[in-house]
Amino acid sequence: MELTNLRNNSALMGEINRIAEVAGYLWTNGWAERNGGNISVNLTDLMSEEEKQLPAICAPIQLGEVMPAVAGHFFYVTGTGKRMRYVAQDPFDNGSIIRIAEDGKSYEIIAMQPIAPTSELPSHLLMHNYVRSQGRDNRVVLHTHPTNIIALSHCKPFLNSNHITRVLWSMIPECRIIVPKGIGIVPYEIPGSMDLARATVKQLEEHDVVLWEKHGILAVGEDLIECFDAIDTLAKSADIYLNARMAGFEPEGMTDKQLDDLVPVFNLPVK
Repeated sequence: MELTNLRNNSALMGEINRIAEVAGYLWTNGWAERNGGNISVNLTDLMSEEEKQLPAICAPIQLGEVMPAVAGHFFYVTGTGKRMRYVAQDPFDNGSIIRIAEDGKSYEIIAMQPIAPTSELPSHLLMHNYVRSQGRDNRVVLHTHPTNIIALSHCKPFLNSNHITRVLWSMIPECRIIVPKGIGIVPYEIPGSMDLARATVKQLEEHDVVLWEKHGILAVGEDLIECFDAIDTLAKSADIYLNARMAGFEPEGMTDKQLDDLVPVFNLPVK
């Protein structure tokens, strides 16, 4: 089977095009300096059986931890050192499709280019493995560097999940609606480390969006656009808050009652 035939799979190409679209948003928003950020998307349900049998274009690479919940699954992953601005232009030349071994212990690249996936792939897969093991159909892990949200993480009160969630929710009603589980917090860890990944998995027990102190933010979900929208909405709330502070006043924010009134109207979880 020719790799060019992948382009004839409209469902698969639709997802690849969404990856390119979101990569462009990350760059134009100023959240993806140099090679900052990474994306992984589970493509298993979008690939034909013939496509799943594509030969490997690299030797198997050990993962270091067993990932049983994603064993045999297929992912698009942005490449190590690849810029989001170039992923937006050509996701085929700046990422790869990988196949997780049936024993969940290794992966191999099967399509696009023999480009090593992001150095944070093991942590991405740990998160994919966790949400799958919990029965959540979260196909996406999106990590990026929103300037104003990272700025808030340099202020200790905002490293409290309840505080940052309450402040950002209160800036615009859409924030509570679009990010109903609030924001989890992970204190600073070395980027790409498994310690960072494990701490993030712990936060994913209650949240879909996690802030990494002085580093960036991560969202998981069923749809890449929805993950971007969650981060984008939080960034808008952070903009409103910081713009008010720069204007010399503490923004009043929505009241508890105003926030609570959204819960029954939009069927939100109580928090």
